[in-house]
Amino acid sequence: MDLDTIREVVIARERADLAALGASAAVLAGGTFLFSEPQDQLVRLVDITGLGWPSFEIRDDGLEIAATCTLAEFAGAGPGRELGTPVLHDPWPGTALFARSCRALLASHKIWRSATVGGNVCLALPAGAVLGALVALDGTAQVWAADGADRKIPLREFVLGPGRTVLRPGDVLRSIQLPRSSLLARTSFRKIALAPLGRSGSVVMGRRERDGRIAVTITAATTRPVVLDFAAPPADDAICDAVDGLPAALWFDDPHGSPEWRAHVTGLLAREVAAELRES
Repeated sequence: MDLDTIREVVIARERADLAALGASAAVLAGGTFLFSEPQDQLVRLVDITGLGWPSFEIRDDGLEIAATCTLAEFAGAGPGRELGTPVLHDPWPGTALFARSCRALLASHKIWRSATVGGNVCLALPAGAVLGALVALDGTAQVWAADGADRKIPLREFVLGPGRTVLRPGDVLRSIQLPRSSLLARTSFRKIALAPLGRSGSVVMGRRERDGRIAVTITAATTRPVVLDFAAPPADDAICDAVDGLPAALWFDDPHGSPEWRAHVTGLLAREVAAELRES
């Protein structure tokens, strides 16, 4: 879609260029959502792809994923193909969630080549499965704040509701950092939708770390990603009680599933995820 209110496109080459952001400006990276509907409030776009961030950086304590990393790059960084390099000596099983979460999105491979990880996170939509996968892997958002400071925010606290995050005006998501312990964890993934190619009605992802701790993350069915933490692999009754105990207002309601249906199927999927992690 043409954005006929835009009067200027600023290509950011350094952090100081982000000062052009404001109430009438928006960050441009992949632009797949930005150009999908009218944005009458905008007169300026600030293109952050010119900052040249590497999509992935392996660190001693884990992995850093740039906000400008495309979904195609993200999906291609799974077991046996980490970061497009030869197989690592110690592959990270947790990266199996990367491609699975991308396939849970209703998007073509053409979209995958332009849409970005940061866009999926900052849109904060319930169906944002990439966001859910990064939450499931205990990711932390590194934010370049408008005042020049750096902020680190656990992703499980980043989203407030559909389309709402803790980002303040002028803030820019720089990257997502994943800890090595999560990357080495065993994972499980389940998804359900009302139609074979429809938007996800519920996505449940689990992570079992080497010390036996388990985290079960629910997305698509809820207004924001929800993490259920267990010190040890939970029995069916424990996982059902945890899902049933979620507030009624947390279940999302749209044409892709009623809150009652989402709560029911999420309980079933969570039991399957917990059972798989108990056996791993």
